[in-house]
Amino acid sequence: GWRTGIQIQKSFALLENKGIQFLNATIESLDFDQRLLRTSTQELTYDFLVIALGADTCPEKLPGFSEEAHDLYSVSGVEEMRRATQELEKGRLVLLVSSIPFKCPAAPYEAALMLSALRADDQRSVEIELVTPEPMPMGVAGPEVGAMVVSLLEERGIRFTPLQQATRIDPEKKEIIFADNPPLSYDLIGGIPPHELPGVLKEASIVGESGWVKVDPSTMETEFEGVYALGDATAIPLPVGKPLPKAGIFAHHQADVVSHRIACKINGITPEMKFDGSGSCFIELGDGRAGYASGNFYAEPKPVVNMKKPSVIWHWGKALFEKWWLWHWF
Repeated sequence: GWRTGIQIQKSFALLENKGIQFLNATIESLDFDQRLLRTSTQELTYDFLVIALGADTCPEKLPGFSEEAHDLYSVSGVEEMRRATQELEKGRLVLLVSSIPFKCPAAPYEAALMLSALRADDQRSVEIELVTPEPMPMGVAGPEVGAMVVSLLEERGIRFTPLQQATRIDPEKKEIIFADNPPLSYDLIGGIPPHELPGVLKEASIVGESGWVKVDPSTMETEFEGVYALGDATAIPLPVGKPLPKAGIFAHHQADVVSHRIACKINGITPEMKFDGSGSCFIELGDGRAGYASGNFYAEPKPVVNMKKPSVIWHWGKALFEKWWLWHWF
């Protein structure tokens, strides 16, 4: 809540300054055999295609979500949640993870901590509870990281309620209904809506058994010649039996690999760069401090991830990274 949405947004049109042609259109269909994609404005052919459509949020998939919950994955939803939290005089504030997988594993926990910090002078009158179908926070990172996040929640008096699969939200009774657990009442609710693969990819013959795009874990190549996919639209199984989390840092590193490999192929050079599963994540606490977790998610037999103790250093590290990233690319 320190800034407004407009302060952290950039126009894609600025990419033109880097020699990148930007087409603002909707992709309507993909034809991998003809190397053709149809948009709402024109048809395009390609030699190489990089699919980076992300994961769509679908509030309508959880009945009652759109009517009752502030969507924490939209700018307007976050701004509304901030105002509603400040205006709430007493009662229960619930942060709900609708389903898994979802983008940015740390996001719901950061939201809980930041909203708690927002009410730092009046915490006793409002109970904050985080409800999720996950067994632990950031589960793929391992039990040690999960335990540290739970500890941060407990320090703020935030109740953590795992293994809760919501089936609907009842606006009249102000209750969240679960598949296998008693209803939970609320006075204010913020939530992460269900996620799914963008429809245009569902209709294309590129979806794996997971329901997401299947790629080579090291090269990000799909089964189609010249077609790559990266980021949240993909599902990469890990040795631990869970998929690679959907997080921006992975898309960032995967994009480096894909661009390198395409450039090498254009120039007749054998590509060498591979995605190795390395990633990191800041965890904002809302009080001027942040934690920092980093490691290798491709490590065997399980990911090796370490989390640094929260400090002002990591908070400002996150702020500076954002400023550098926006300056560098836009």
